[in-house]
Amino acid sequence: MRTKAFLGALLVILASLTLAATAGAEPLSIPTVSVGMGKVSKPGDVAVVLQIFFMMTVISLAPSLLMMTTSFTRIVVVLSFLRSAMGTQQAPSNQIVVGLSLFLTFFIMAPVWQQVNTQALQPYKAQTISQEEAIKRGVAPIRKFMLSQVREKDLALFLSLSKLPRPRNADDIPTLTLIPAYVVSELKTAFQIGFLVYIPFLVLDMVVASVLMSMGMMMLPPVMISLPFKILLFVLVDGWSLIIGSLVKSFG
Repeated sequence: MRTKAFLGALLVILASLTLAATAGAEPLSIPTVSVGMGKVSKPGDVAVVLQIFFMMTVISLAPSLLMMTTSFTRIVVVLSFLRSAMGTQQAPSNQIVVGLSLFLTFFIMAPVWQQVNTQALQPYKAQTISQEEAIKRGVAPIRKFMLSQVREKDLALFLSLSKLPRPRNADDIPTLTLIPAYVVSELKTAFQIGFLVYIPFLVLDMVVASVLMSMGMMMLPPVMISLPFKILLFVLVDGWSLIIGSLVKSFG
């Protein structure tokens, strides 16, 4: 259907051009777009090109920075563990899990991003500080957040792998060393929370399997029977509030 519609529109355009040409009217002009490269005459032009290239690189890495330097990793992993523990397959779907994780990340990181806006973005827009100073001020609140959540063992591991001298304080820790240590710490914490989430559902699976075996119903899959009870248990204890509340409080 789309192909037929496209061909029909193309025929209409060609017919209108033909009628305009036969009637003596001026034919329609189609603009052209060209992209080229020329010589740089001023040193400032090179700086502008490099800044544009740098901004394009930052924009392409923005999703990774959002996931690696915020609370997103812990939240999305725990919610994935919850779905697997309940055995509901694709309910909730991946879009809902990722969307909920993003909004929870915005909620948790709002005070940090407010500090970045107040200390770095607004002064830079007002042209009271330089670009280098704005980047330095903007990174400081994010580093403080990551340092409050990272484990000393993971941080020591990446410091030893980087073969850098032992830092005297937190300000001497490179950001490129802090980020992977923070991500590993977040994964470790998420797996610990996921293990605790699995326990009640695993116990329920064992109880249902034991009851079915005692009744001689070995051919009936225990998962099929335990799934409604898992959902009922999760709803009765207000599981979403417990999980979301525990996740948010874990960043306190």
